[in-house]
Amino acid sequence: MWIRNCWHVAAFADEVGAAILPRKFLNQAVVMWRAPDNSLVAMEDRCPHRLVPLSKGFLREGRLTCGYHGLAFDASGACVHAPGQTELPRVKAKTFPLVERDGLAWIWLGESDLADPALVPDVHWMKSPGWTVSRGYHHIKADYRLINDNLLDLSHETYVHKETIGNSAVADAPVVVVVEEGRVVRAHREMPNIDPPPFFAMLLNHTGKINRFQIAIHLPPGVNMTEAGVYKSDGRREDAFVIRVPHLITPETEHSAHYHWGVCRNFRHDDSELTEGIRKGTSHTFDEDKAMLEIQDAALRAEGMPDLPRAAIKVDVAPMRARKLLADFCRAETEDPRAVLRPAPLAYDDRVSWPPRG
Repeated sequence: MWIRNCWHVAAFADEVGAAILPRKFLNQAVVMWRAPDNSLVAMEDRCPHRLVPLSKGFLREGRLTCGYHGLAFDASGACVHAPGQTELPRVKAKTFPLVERDGLAWIWLGESDLADPALVPDVHWMKSPGWTVSRGYHHIKADYRLINDNLLDLSHETYVHKETIGNSAVADAPVVVVVEEGRVVRAHREMPNIDPPPFFAMLLNHTGKINRFQIAIHLPPGVNMTEAGVYKSDGRREDAFVIRVPHLITPETEHSAHYHWGVCRNFRHDDSELTEGIRKGTSHTFDEDKAMLEIQDAALRAEGMPDLPRAAIKVDVAPMRARKLLADFCRAETEDPRAVLRPAPLAYDDRVSWPPRG
């Protein structure tokens, strides 16, 4: 269940350079690189001559040359060289819109004439003054919808992540779920006067009681953000240490996905040791998610991929609403590809002293 007429994260922007970067999105094999003018190029990984993957070829002077018969293609996909002849064959490699925004490369796999850069979701914290980023990537062998579910139901932190970000306070905290403008799902938790999980004790350098708030935000098909704030229980909310964690999920196949993430913080910007510590801790946390999600996907495949949840409980509200939105968008796109073309930022500015929503 995929939406094609939207922007998906393809890579970190600095991963795309003067070498061929092959990846698959929505079962579509693609190669990416930078043209001599520094613009991004995405092309079907398929030579239109004998259908050999272009990733088996090479780049030279901004042209991608097939490794089988040497046909060369420019950034537009036009064939600009055919060995042994002066008349060029009337073949063209398929290309896809690829734009750079917020330190990320975003690809459009639907109808190219609908690819408006204004529709790229706003995750400016990934590359913005006032925010320091620890980032990473996971390849997860699971249906991407399971990853969305996992990010919208953060009660699992109590059980899966007890060594890092979870304790009993998370699962026991009431969650308030709202759907804004029929587009964005928010699941909001307040956890006052709790013991700090290890990760937050490290951030605050404090082992006493803390106040913690956490909001899971989802924009179909795979843009998620976790907003988390912590401060000492006798402190002020406007002085909270805040992290915003974009989780950017792009399906690779029906049972695998690309997961680009960043932990963006508003404090201790010059602390490189903290930046690396957050990266390592977050990577470990998401390794735990990866293991659980891949086990879950394997179990579902063995049972023919039944609908989830089989028995709904309160923590399933946000994942269920997100799945309904996704199904609605997929149905609407089938009827009219323009139906889902609306800008949908995550609706946060860079203030810390904002009131809780929902």
